[in-house]
Amino acid sequence: MERRPLPLRSPYTIAYETVSAAENVFVRIVTDGPHVGLGAAGPDAEVTGETIDACEASLRTLVDRLPGEDPLRRSALLAGFEGAGPAARAALDMALLDLLGKRAGLPVWRLLGAARACMPTSVTVFIDEPEHMVSRSKALVAKGFGALKLKGGRDPERDAAMVRAVRAAVGPSVDLRFDANQGYSEEQALRFLDGVAQADLEVLEQPTPRGHGDVLRRVSEASDVPVMADESLVDLADAFRLARGGLAHMVNIKLMKVGGIEAALTVNAVARAAGMEVMVGCMDESALAIAAGLHFALARPNVQLADLDAHLDLLDDPAEGAVRLEGGVLWPADGPGFGVVDLG
Repeated sequence: MERRPLPLRSPYTIAYETVSAAENVFVRIVTDGPHVGLGAAGPDAEVTGETIDACEASLRTLVDRLPGEDPLRRSALLAGFEGAGPAARAALDMALLDLLGKRAGLPVWRLLGAARACMPTSVTVFIDEPEHMVSRSKALVAKGFGALKLKGGRDPERDAAMVRAVRAAVGPSVDLRFDANQGYSEEQALRFLDGVAQADLEVLEQPTPRGHGDVLRRVSEASDVPVMADESLVDLADAFRLARGGLAHMVNIKLMKVGGIEAALTVNAVARAAGMEVMVGCMDESALAIAAGLHFALARPNVQLADLDAHLDLLDDPAEGAVRLEGGVLWPADGPGFGVVDLG
């Protein structure tokens, strides 16, 4: 196990914080055979309460339990990880699936269902001066991205004007998603929606604070734009609550929030049963964890959207190459498991 700093190309800002650096914890499961299972954890304390220190400590405890166990008894092993934080669980789940795929000689996405072989991803435009966000959006579209996720959540009128300006700059064929990261009150969210009524917005993500389901539901009911829950969904109980209460139209499943692919498949089943569209998202994660999110998305037909771009902003990523980006479309690496032989 190894904790590594992953420098960002530049700091970024969202509604509630500015981030200047990232850290991930990497796990290797070594067997008495030829294969090594690899996993990565990128916790987000603001979302799940799991700090990088707590994640590392949990992983050390969990790894100490593994000697002598059969790594192919994945469900039994995962059942013993329930007390750990979600990113720690995600990393070990990832490593066990990587081992299974390598043992079977198949990529994980094929083992889990193989609904598709590749997937477009959105790319994020973080909070900045509006003219800079417009120019950044134009540059990303010129690189081949067909979907942009615009960050905001501090000023609904300013945000709406920025969205309109981006739409005018990139044209009608680019999908625009907007993420308020819990920044709005109910009244502010509705003002923002009025301001983007003609901007053909594809998604409004987490407009209001988590823990206030009634507010999220009222915004969703009043919105012609599909409303997506992100920070409001961190575990299976949240998935049931969102689905049962009709609190949102869509959910953003992140492996580091829910605890790995096994948990993501369960949350996804709840969303599918409720008729809620699903996007797979990410935290500040190595390309190895991004690959795991992609393999999950490729395996399930109802995971219609992807926002898997965090690795693009990282420097010194030991798993660089775990996914391949071509014209805004993500492809998994060739090879069994998650396609990574070892970490650099």
